[in-house]
Amino acid sequence: MKTRDLAYVALFAAIVAVLGLLPPVPVPGIPVPITAQTLGVMLAGSVLGARRGALALLVFLAVVAVGAPVLSGGRGGLGVFVGPTAGFLYSWPVAAFVIGWLTQLSWRRFNLAWALVANLVGGVVVIYAIGIPFTSLYADVPLWTSFTGSLAFIPGDVVKAVAASVVAVAVHRAYPVIELPTRRATAG
Repeated sequence: MKTRDLAYVALFAAIVAVLGLLPPVPVPGIPVPITAQTLGVMLAGSVLGARRGALALLVFLAVVAVGAPVLSGGRGGLGVFVGPTAGFLYSWPVAAFVIGWLTQLSWRRFNLAWALVANLVGGVVVIYAIGIPFTSLYADVPLWTSFTGSLAFIPGDVVKAVAASVVAVAVHRAYPVIELPTRRATAG
């Protein structure tokens, strides 16, 4: 990994932390608030790609684990990894990886539509698929209650996916960070 890659990883871990300064919005019915930090997850994946995006979120979660209060609402420490929001935290590196992977797959024809698909699949579907069951488990609520309570997240997550997609397309055009391997000519 190059020094530049490490700087990108650290920068996006810091962006997710800064987004945690925005206060959480409580959701009736489930103990998981709406936060701006999933925007950082989407940005990390769609700007940095699969590997560096996932690493940025792993670094961020390591900072949380050592007790830094960088989650929305000033939370941090090991306790958040066994609470109602734990599944959503676990999903962030996976979501960033999926977003980055989908972005890399469409890199040569990358546009707003492809960016939006990547951010909706990784930033909404993956996060919900991992987060909702863990909320049900750790909050001791039925899975259906966890699922229906999470429907309140959808409008905000769609707005975040659109915002991340617009930024990703602009970065792709102005300063592409994702470097695809060059194809070697085969003798033959």
